[in-house]
Amino acid sequence: MTTTVRDLLLDQAAFYWDAHLWPRLQGLTDDEYLWEPAERCWSLRAGDDGVVRVETEVPEPTPPPVTTIAWRTAHLGRDVWGARARALFGPTAAPPEADMFDPRHWPDPLPLTAAGGLDLLRQGWTLWREQLERLDDEALLRPLGPRGGWFADDSLAALVAHLNREAMAHGAEICLLRDLHREHRAGTLHP
Repeated sequence: MTTTVRDLLLDQAAFYWDAHLWPRLQGLTDDEYLWEPAERCWSLRAGDDGVVRVETEVPEPTPPPVTTIAWRTAHLGRDVWGARARALFGPTAAPPEADMFDPRHWPDPLPLTAAGGLDLLRQGWTLWREQLERLDDEALLRPLGPRGGWFADDSLAALVAHLNREAMAHGAEICLLRDLHREHRAGTLHP
């Protein structure tokens, strides 16, 4: 049996999801999901119009603020996996010429509950994984083209490798925030 580029990339992400991230998220509470461990945390917040948004600033401050589990979960489920899957494979409400950074690819609304956040995360991962499973190495090695925005000349395989790294980094941060929240509740965090 021949190992393909798709198998390597997809197996890496699926193993991380199945063995590390998803099991660690079971039992996530609303308190953990929205916990702000520091002042000036970025999170999900409803604006005056009632629309829930991911807090951000452009340009991003240095250093960037600490983010909540809600922020990281929405970023992974919506921005990293969901938007990329919709932009590159559909369905999407964005016009055909919209690149993968166009906000019209993003599913709405954003959830203010742990259950909703986990559902968004699972939906984004599932959509991304299902689309990648349909591809062969030839498709993965082609340039992204105009939908890739400023990464148009990069291959889909390069994007998948980048998103795998991003998912593992943000997933580790989510898990660390859960660990810190547990110790915070127990009163065992050191000042």
